[in-house]
Amino acid sequence: MCRNIRTLRPPVTPDADEEDFRAAALQYVRKVSGFRAPAAHNREAFDRAVDAVAEATSRLLAELEVRGSHARAAEATT
Repeated sequence: MCRNIRTLRPPVTPDADEEDFRAAALQYVRKVSGFRAPAAHNREAFDRAVDAVAEATSRLLAELEVRGSHARAAEATT
C-alpha cells in the first residue's frame, strides 16, 4: 500500500525539512486509515490528520537531543 517511512532524525538524515515531515505524515495516515486517498466525505479529516502528524513530527525532532551530537558539532566547527 505505501512505502516505508524513513528515519528523519539527525544525524541519520541531517537535512530533513517540513516537506519530509509531511511526506512521512501522509504515509503514516495512509497506513493507519487503510486508504491511499480518502473519499470526498473523509478528505477534511484525512488532511487534518496529516497536518497534525506532520506538526508532531516537527516538534518531536526539534525537541530530541541526540547524545554526543552537540559535542561532535562543536568539535567540527573549531
